[in-house]
Amino acid sequence: MKTTVTTSIGGRQITIESGRLAKQADGSVLVSCGSNMVLVTAVSSRKTSNLDFFPLTVEFIEKFYASGKIPGGYFKREGKPSTESILSARLIDRPIRPKFPEGYRNETQVVATVMSCDGSFPVEILASLGASTALHISDIPFDGPTASVQVARIDGQFVCNPTTQQLERADINIVVAGTRQGILMVEGECQFISEADMLAVLKFGHQSLIPLFNAQDELREKTGSKAKRNFTPYQVDESLRKNLENLLTEPLKKALSTKDKVERYEAFDKALALATEKFLSSETSLLAELKDQRKKDIGLVFEDLKYKLARAAVLDTGVRIDGRDLKTVRPIQCEVGLLPRAHGSGLFTRGETQVLGTVTLGTGDDEQSVDTLLGTTQKKFLLHYNFPPYSVGEVGRFTGQGRREIGHGFLAERAIKAILPDAEKFPYTIRIVSEVLESNGSSSMGTVCSGTLALLDAGVPVKGNVAGIAMGLIKEGDRVAVLTDILGDEDHLGDMDFKVAGTAKGITSVQMDIKIDSVSFLVMETALAQAHQGRLHILGEMEKAMSVPRGQISEFAPRIETIKIHPDKIREVIGAGGKVIRGLTEATGVKIEIEDDGTIHIASSDPLATKKAIAMINDICAEAEVGKTYKGKVMKITDFGAFVEILPNTQGLLHVSEISHERVRAVTDVLSENQEIDVKVLDVDRAGRIKLSRKAILPKEVQ
Repeated sequence: MKTTVTTSIGGRQITIESGRLAKQADGSVLVSCGSNMVLVTAVSSRKTSNLDFFPLTVEFIEKFYASGKIPGGYFKREGKPSTESILSARLIDRPIRPKFPEGYRNETQVVATVMSCDGSFPVEILASLGASTALHISDIPFDGPTASVQVARIDGQFVCNPTTQQLERADINIVVAGTRQGILMVEGECQFISEADMLAVLKFGHQSLIPLFNAQDELREKTGSKAKRNFTPYQVDESLRKNLENLLTEPLKKALSTKDKVERYEAFDKALALATEKFLSSETSLLAELKDQRKKDIGLVFEDLKYKLARAAVLDTGVRIDGRDLKTVRPIQCEVGLLPRAHGSGLFTRGETQVLGTVTLGTGDDEQSVDTLLGTTQKKFLLHYNFPPYSVGEVGRFTGQGRREIGHGFLAERAIKAILPDAEKFPYTIRIVSEVLESNGSSSMGTVCSGTLALLDAGVPVKGNVAGIAMGLIKEGDRVAVLTDILGDEDHLGDMDFKVAGTAKGITSVQMDIKIDSVSFLVMETALAQAHQGRLHILGEMEKAMSVPRGQISEFAPRIETIKIHPDKIREVIGAGGKVIRGLTEATGVKIEIEDDGTIHIASSDPLATKKAIAMINDICAEAEVGKTYKGKVMKITDFGAFVEILPNTQGLLHVSEISHERVRAVTDVLSENQEIDVKVLDVDRAGRIKLSRKAILPKEVQ
């Protein structure tokens, strides 16, 4: 039976409908705003998996029929998800994941299908609302509702869920997700804003979510408030748990006080091996299936105890796993210019995290074309993040970039994008590649730092230097510890991963994920203040290696010179079928790109070739000036005179009376085709016809 609720946010009406589409899913809703519609389904298996993690998958599927388009490419069919789809799926996943019960291991899938889109409302926000609603009205054990909102600041005013056109004028673009109690997730970019402004964004965003929570509760009530499935987390035998804790407490405390990551993990392995030997290997009478369960029990107790001891140590003593206090940043080393052929390179090392950033400068031909629901867009700045298995001392397959790599790379791209020069001043396509060589905490923020160093090394005139830092949180009741520059273990054992990037002037990008119910604004304010201190410290260390861009770009990078011609002259530079521009390219070896407004970019690693090409283009575009003398070429002879080309594609009439001071009986007596002669422009009429003279520059005695 079809059930519908409506609500509004930011003056826009949103409708949530259930009971008409995809009824065999555990939960299904159609969320719409105007012409934008997203179908979201949720299904959770009735069987518990054998995996040791919660197998939740979220798919965000863009159907090109949604905007009345046929997909590009050879197959003309939607294929693998685009980068934008993956990023949208992550935005949906991150707020709902912590709202499932601890220990839930049933395979669960949320699928959001964009069915109609006109660009007037962010469909990923509708999808996020739909994901929570589908789970909320189902019998799946989900402690909802959650919701998301996109907040932009336009002309000093906060706007909810802006249009694409509005975003072009925004200096803040942040997605905020949460529950009634507080914030769960933050993701976005901004233009050098203060911590106070960021806190205001978060408060405005959270307040804007309330109508969405109410709508979900209303729909759940209207659909019958279906009872949630019974779920009881697996409990290890209490006697076994106590015995294991007695055995492991001291070895784990010792391991957790080991500063070096490799040595610490070796100590963890020894402690686990000790427990396995005592409580599993010695039990020869156990059946195979019982041994498998006992092994899992040992692992569960081991991880639980490690979690409790690590958190208690920080809250009780203020001393972290590697011996630091709560606010200290790990030691930093920075280098530039490591790679001789790359256009720019920077190595950033912070503790046991090391990232190599490289910059390659290209021309307009190197821009990336992206086929989206709303049309094809061009990207002049690309950041590609690579996280090989050796960076964490593991063996693994190289099968392309996963969702985590795409998400981390996009966060770093947003952070750096704010400092890039305007295309009019620096018309290069810029590609940064981040190679994570070692990882123990926040390689994405290491990417921001190494990418900035590489840009400085490449001579890119950036608007400022940007650095990033990751903040953590441990919260037990009223006891709270905010951690600056978290380790990988602190990310795993903590309650928050809050990344903040920016310059000395302000924040350029943020990303936050919460593993607990939510965090208060007081905690957020503390984290932002500590992040600001840490960011300034990192910037200071980076600037010891390099603080301003090199005076020139690499000798291996193309030089791009930009000139401007009248738009009416574009067709003359291109020529019929591209004949003229091909000739210019072949004659000089340069790359030539022409924009519709008459801007021409000439790129070459040879300055002389660039100058030659510019001179040739100027000649093509030059217009005849009255009173000026030109060396011309006779193109055609008639009875009444000759047509002389004085500029490329520009001819004038040399009348027979203007050839010589003496009377000329036949033009061919004096001139011949292809002959080069000097002529003077006497007049250019309104129609552009040019009148030439040869006798005007000849002495009277010359016949």
